[in-house]
Amino acid sequence: MRKKTPRQTLHYATKNFGANAKPLQPGTANDQPIFSQPKPSPDPIGFKDPVTDQKYQGIAKVEPVPQPAGGAVEPIVTLEQAYGQAGAGVIKAIQQAKQIVFHSVGDTGSVTGPDTQSLVADKMVSDFSEANAADVPSFFFHLGDVVYYFGESTYYYDQFFEPYRDYPAPIFAIAGNHDGVVYPNDPAPTLDAFLRNFCSATAAQSPDSGNLLRTTMIQPGVYFTLEAPFVRILGLYSNVLEDPGVISGENGQNTVLDSRQIAFLTAALKRVKSDKFAGAVIIAVHHPPFTGGVEHGGSPLMLADIDVACKAAGVWPHAVFSGHAHNYQRYTRTVNKLQIPFIVAGCGGHNPLSPMRGTFRTPYKIDNTLTLESYDATDYGYLRVIVNATTMTVEYHPESDGATTKTPKDVVTIALATYTVS
Repeated sequence: MRKKTPRQTLHYATKNFGANAKPLQPGTANDQPIFSQPKPSPDPIGFKDPVTDQKYQGIAKVEPVPQPAGGAVEPIVTLEQAYGQAGAGVIKAIQQAKQIVFHSVGDTGSVTGPDTQSLVADKMVSDFSEANAADVPSFFFHLGDVVYYFGESTYYYDQFFEPYRDYPAPIFAIAGNHDGVVYPNDPAPTLDAFLRNFCSATAAQSPDSGNLLRTTMIQPGVYFTLEAPFVRILGLYSNVLEDPGVISGENGQNTVLDSRQIAFLTAALKRVKSDKFAGAVIIAVHHPPFTGGVEHGGSPLMLADIDVACKAAGVWPHAVFSGHAHNYQRYTRTVNKLQIPFIVAGCGGHNPLSPMRGTFRTPYKIDNTLTLESYDATDYGYLRVIVNATTMTVEYHPESDGATTKTPKDVVTIALATYTVS
């Protein structure tokens, strides 16, 4: 792993900032979103590890899924809304550029120190210095496990607000299992801090952010559609189990969950058809349907639920993004002659990375419908996604290359009309 020489030592201890928080005032100019510090600052070199009860890292029961705002079947947030008053100008610039660029990765929270997470975050921030304005990212879509090992407020300063203090764009997120997990007798309910920081009614300063300026995100729930020019991302919440991921109580999976997320996904995909939306459609879910990592297995029943929604709507995603397995993997799944990349990007900074179950020469054909195309179990990194009117290109960038290297380690391009990959 590439090491950095810190320019100075910063205080980076986790503490309760609730008494010092100053909520922004709705209805004034102050309720507009803020994404980064006005002046870039050096990375911290350490933090006080607040993790307790680590023996409870995984909980063996699912937790209820909160209702989205207003009880909508398909909760929707737009990129324009996330930018506040600047939104219309942002959308116009994207449309004039005829493409959108964004980041995606999961499993970023670090409990062993800031190095691995900060190196990835720093390289992501370097993408905002592109010579061509059309190549500058418009947002970051987080694939879950923002914090470890429990999704409580005490972890958000060290593991979210500080690492992304210089990231100058909105950060959307689906919750991972660690974001929702609570240990026995925990006074905090499941997803409490995630909802406060990502599903706020208005952009406001979080009590978890200390003196940092990033405001809360305005997602309508833990499952939702993100609408942006050229792309729609359908985010699912796959609950708190280490394995498998679950999105419903169907197929005899459990008695706690209902079928709301299947209904959401079906409605979102049907709206793709009724709107005649010609852009890219991505399903994002923390637990991967397929993985070759040693620490986690796939989620076949969850995949079956996704397939049910896709078949009911008559629409399939152009790609499926996941995290959870702490490495990078890319598969091609063939469905009705459609080629759909399933990408695992759980390499956002959580230490350590996870090895694969074997050494595979790729492409490695698993069966007639599934091929492992590429993987990297030795680097931290992130996805850079470029979508235009006809194609979506997904690049994997390891942080080990450094901020001055922009050549991706792995690339796949999907033709949107034909669902063919190259």
